[in-house]
Amino acid sequence: MDDTGKAEARAGRELPRGRLAGKVAIVTGAAPQAEGVGNGSAVATLFAREGAKVVLVNRDEARVRDLARAIEGEGGDCIACAADVTRGEDVKRVVETTLERYGAIDILHNNVGGNRGGGRVAELDESLWDATMKLNLTSAMLCCKHVIPHMIERGGGAIVNVSSLAGTIGLFDRKTSLVAYSTAKAGVSGFTRALAADHAAEGIRVNCIVVGMVETPLIVKQQGAEVLEKRRAAIPLRTAGTAWDVAWAAVYLASDESRWVTGIDLPIDGGQMRLFERPR
Repeated sequence: MDDTGKAEARAGRELPRGRLAGKVAIVTGAAPQAEGVGNGSAVATLFAREGAKVVLVNRDEARVRDLARAIEGEGGDCIACAADVTRGEDVKRVVETTLERYGAIDILHNNVGGNRGGGRVAELDESLWDATMKLNLTSAMLCCKHVIPHMIERGGGAIVNVSSLAGTIGLFDRKTSLVAYSTAKAGVSGFTRALAADHAAEGIRVNCIVVGMVETPLIVKQQGAEVLEKRRAAIPLRTAGTAWDVAWAAVYLASDESRWVTGIDLPIDGGQMRLFERPR
């Protein structure tokens, strides 16, 4: 049983199904970067379990096809698209493929992002700064640019962007400065609010998930046990977040349950952003 199944069993009840029935969703950065369940793959899996038809977008074709097979194995309806969403022509192709297969786009989940490092600002290379902005911010802009016209024709839709705690509070990393990454993720939040204001009257809701210290497969692979334990100690709830915590938030923001919610930053961080305290 996976993490979400265990959570359901502990709750002692069956969680509602079909919350996204009849909707078509595009999830970028869908496949995990290491073995296990990443934020994007958890979102795509729950979207499919909740009844959405899901377009899985990722640069790594092998990984995204593996994810598609897993979702189809559960009875989900999905297609895999190998694409680089920092390139406008790739994004346009994904949108065209989605419309050809499913005829509509109701949900866009912008999950692509990452930290390119680069040192503090005095040592930061301009090309690395540009690459970080392109990966985290331009990718979301291009996807919204090509998807929103179709959402307008359909009478509305839901866009979920993904930011980070690093874009909200100052975080210090002994190995590398987070200045470029933090700036890009802060830009995602600002981009979210601007889009929400621009398109609210057209029925398009735009919200942002602010991800805290979630233990994705890549983080677990990169960090040792001692570092992971220190991360947990810095979280007020004293527990590690998982990709499923992020995914359930995405389901809510993509569903009609949040029909009156737009322009928000939703922290999924164990209380760290609002209840910050020193590790005990």
